[in-house]
Amino acid sequence: MAVLQSVVRYAYAPFVLLFFPSVAIAIVAGGGAAIELGGLFLVAVGLSFAAEAISPYEQTWNKERADRARDFAHAVVNEGSVALSVLAIPLIAAQIPWSGVWPGDWSLGAQLALAILVADAGITLAHRASHRLPILWRFHAVHHSPTRMYGLNGLLKHPLHQGFETLCGTTPLVLLGMPIDVAMLLGFAAAVQLLLQHSNVDIRIGPLVHVWAIAPGHRHHHRADGHRGDVNFGLFTTFWDHLLGSYASGADAPRDGELGAVGRADYPTPYLRQLIEPFRFGR
Repeated sequence: MAVLQSVVRYAYAPFVLLFFPSVAIAIVAGGGAAIELGGLFLVAVGLSFAAEAISPYEQTWNKERADRARDFAHAVVNEGSVALSVLAIPLIAAQIPWSGVWPGDWSLGAQLALAILVADAGITLAHRASHRLPILWRFHAVHHSPTRMYGLNGLLKHPLHQGFETLCGTTPLVLLGMPIDVAMLLGFAAAVQLLLQHSNVDIRIGPLVHVWAIAPGHRHHHRADGHRGDVNFGLFTTFWDHLLGSYASGADAPRDGELGAVGRADYPTPYLRQLIEPFRFGR
């Protein structure tokens, strides 16, 4: 068992990074539809649960806290909204006269890499603003409400805030003429990245922790301590956090009892109440 735990610690994250996007690219290149990417993502979710069971960062985070059904609801609604927004891209692109500047002659993998780099900038800045502006924080606080971190609750977001981040991350890409197949891959890559970013696996990636925005660094961001948690906003990379002075790392990542929405230990946990909570301005 110790050997298997070590394999998971060191190989899980690199395997996910290399395997799932590669298969997704092959699916899209072969004319596959969004439903096939959805099936592949379910495989990624299953692998996430298995890896967390074998080599957890915090054993107690593997125990359900009457939150798993809620987290599945968030995942279904939010990923469904991403799929629907992808369908709108051709309609938007048709209205943009300069949309032909997108490098469509590049390989799908290269186009996806470009999309990730551009989207990462917009999403990082939107995320940072969501911790600075009270009106945005009201909606983003939903994402910070869990008291445990595990892969699936990376997809726990208020739909309106999900839309805001998506808009900030993809508007430059749509204006450049990003095709629908690249948009599908970008949505898939973001969902898989969120699994890694919130994973309860005891991930060991060495110096890559300083550039790759996954769980070892992102756990610092979910502290209930507002000052110490105001770091590591990047989705895919830590590049913008280094540039903006908001990067943090170290062995003092939070453990059980140290997570949650700042100043809201009483944050509601049911799905529908979380959708309503941002509109309760008396709180």
